[in-house]
Amino acid sequence: MKPVLVVVNPASGGGRTAKRWPEVASVLAGTGLDCQAVFTAGPGDATRIARQGVREGRALIVAAGGDGTISETAAGFFADGKPVPCETRFGVLPTGTGGDFRRTFNIPIDPRSAALVLAGGGRRRIDAGLVRYVDRDGRPEQRIFVNIADAGIGGEVVHRVNTGPKSLPGPVTFYLASVRTLLSWKNRPLAVTIDGLRRELVAQQVVVANCQYFGGGMRMAPTALPDDGLLDVIVVGDLNPVENARGLRRIRKGTHLEERNPKVKAYRAKRVEVESEFPVPLDVDGEDPGTVPAIFEVIPQALTLMVPM
Repeated sequence: MKPVLVVVNPASGGGRTAKRWPEVASVLAGTGLDCQAVFTAGPGDATRIARQGVREGRALIVAAGGDGTISETAAGFFADGKPVPCETRFGVLPTGTGGDFRRTFNIPIDPRSAALVLAGGGRRRIDAGLVRYVDRDGRPEQRIFVNIADAGIGGEVVHRVNTGPKSLPGPVTFYLASVRTLLSWKNRPLAVTIDGLRRELVAQQVVVANCQYFGGGMRMAPTALPDDGLLDVIVVGDLNPVENARGLRRIRKGTHLEERNPKVKAYRAKRVEVESEFPVPLDVDGEDPGTVPAIFEVIPQALTLMVPM
């Protein structure tokens, strides 16, 4: 049997993954896993490495890094926006800044506990998402996401996180970036079409969620189920600064949808389109690849994920 393929992003977590890797590799070996670690050198490498692993028929491919690495590695299981038929399972070793994807599944952040999940955990068939958008050079592009994507303020937040220092813990990094962005962000006119029903409004963001958490522990989509064949859609309207300040704590707890705020609406859908006459950045699994217009679609039952028993 071929070794477990571990796709390692040494730059994740502000370079901490590279420094800790000898220790993590020892932990993996201690669980009895026969692993082959391949390090990424730049954007797109994780997808290329994982895709080759799928072609080789590896039993398990593991992403070691943050949410961006997890998303890029998962994309290797797809071709032209469709899952590649295979028996390969997908696993996660969370070593990056955000760590949001793992939260929905209770995948441990401790390397030994996470390795035990890889070695003998359960299997869960989960959905993914596909987003078509415009990249920063104005060209049409598409990208797989497994956690959460959004159009609006989230794109600006992750841009600040990804271009700023990562010396602080992930949740603190995201919180500070969120506060700084809120101080300067201007809500934009958007046209949002959810399963064919079009709405026009001024909005802060449109969140399209496969899983529940983003932004370093913000439970934006508390009812999202990653295996229901649907995307949870949270449309956050024209909130003012006071409403934003009050809402951050509620979003972190996942209680913001309980208040029935008329400016915050929740839906479930298979397809979401977002358009605007103004520049509106995207956040796709913790990366900021481009802008609207964007189309988000669910890909049901796309991946077999290793999860705690």
